[in-house]
Amino acid sequence: MALSGLEIYKLLPKTNCKDCGFPTCLAFAMKLAQKQVELAACPHVSEAAQAALSDAAAPPIRLITLSSNGNKLEVGNETVLYRHEKTFFHQPGIFVRVSDDLPLDEIKARTAEVDGYVVDYVGMPLSYDGLAIAYASGNPEQFGDAVKAVCDTTHKLLILIADDPAALKAGLAAADGRTPLLCAANAENWRRVALAAKNAKAPLVVRVDDSDPSTSSEQRLDGLAKLTEDIAKFGVDDLVLDPGVRGFNESLATITHIRRLALKENFRALGYPVITFPGEGATSQLDEVTLAGQQIAKYAGFVVLDHFTEASAYALLVLRANIYTDPQKPIQVEPGVYPINNPGPDSPLMVTTNFSITYFSVANEVESSGLPGWLLVADAEGMSVLTAWAAGKFDAERIAKAVKESGALGKISHKQVILPGHVAVLMGELEEELPGWEIKVGPREAVDLPAFLKM
Repeated sequence: MALSGLEIYKLLPKTNCKDCGFPTCLAFAMKLAQKQVELAACPHVSEAAQAALSDAAAPPIRLITLSSNGNKLEVGNETVLYRHEKTFFHQPGIFVRVSDDLPLDEIKARTAEVDGYVVDYVGMPLSYDGLAIAYASGNPEQFGDAVKAVCDTTHKLLILIADDPAALKAGLAAADGRTPLLCAANAENWRRVALAAKNAKAPLVVRVDDSDPSTSSEQRLDGLAKLTEDIAKFGVDDLVLDPGVRGFNESLATITHIRRLALKENFRALGYPVITFPGEGATSQLDEVTLAGQQIAKYAGFVVLDHFTEASAYALLVLRANIYTDPQKPIQVEPGVYPINNPGPDSPLMVTTNFSITYFSVANEVESSGLPGWLLVADAEGMSVLTAWAAGKFDAERIAKAVKESGALGKISHKQVILPGHVAVLMGELEEELPGWEIKVGPREAVDLPAFLKM
């Protein structure tokens, strides 16, 4: 049974040292009881207290890790329902399913298509996480060949989808050196499948196979919880949940219910990430992408798609990146001087902030114009131009400091700098900070920069 904040407090050092980041040990204990901090944040807790608090310190949703040739995906270990409460830490893995009854050349071609897709989004390379190989042939050897074909083509992560332990063993042998996710154990096969997962030290999907429409959501979750408890007792701790729901409404309600039970009720039997298959609940590719987007937001740990297109991949990857960006920490680029279109010493020097979207808006407009230039990115703590100026993070002093310390002086033969039009008010102050420099005021919007530079 979960410990209360006061019960946890009695086991803490009670020194109020603030080393954990909280003003008192009681405040830390309350947060620990709510699963909003980790016990490791207290550097002075005794070994006896650590043992007693192991349940309270354990994350409400277990962390599941897949690995493959240096690639790693961590899913779970979330502590909040809404990211603005703290943040979401481990983004869901997105996989594309291929069937083992396809010709090996086609399996390799589909794998290569997924493997080769990478898109740059505000400085972040985005791509899918891996492939899910489905056992449709009924031949374990053929399944192993399909897994090998995928492994020969990509270093991405794997999900092996088969309810036959013999097929899973063949797939594991072909995926030697990787830690895939095995899918899935059910009420009928769980002992044999769990044994395969245990021997391979691989995480395991636990699935409710109940097609009876009269079965309620509560009955499904009761059955799923009993199954996870049995498998955990068997010795497999790294589990992933498949509650068996596929449609829009059922998926949203059930996965949210699981998340609430894990976080709010500390219900350990359902304290695991969830896997979804949006293609099985959709009537078209558009519906599949829409449902996948819903499940990325609420609260899938693994999403397995049946189709791959660059358009849908971009939409889902950008959605995931935005949801799993810390809302309290803007996306930033490294301050410094960035060359655009092979600039020379006579090329103009423009200044902006290190907010990623601002940087890429300016850089992309200048780059697409073909005009050479130097872009000086000042440290404004990841804020946009107007926001940083209003907060006192982008003023004449900071801009002058960036000019002097960035190395810009060694790259240009002139003393001219172009300010963003939104902060034209800084012109006079910057002239005082940079004596002998000509301060120019550029346009307010990045899209107008090419025309300004041609003047």
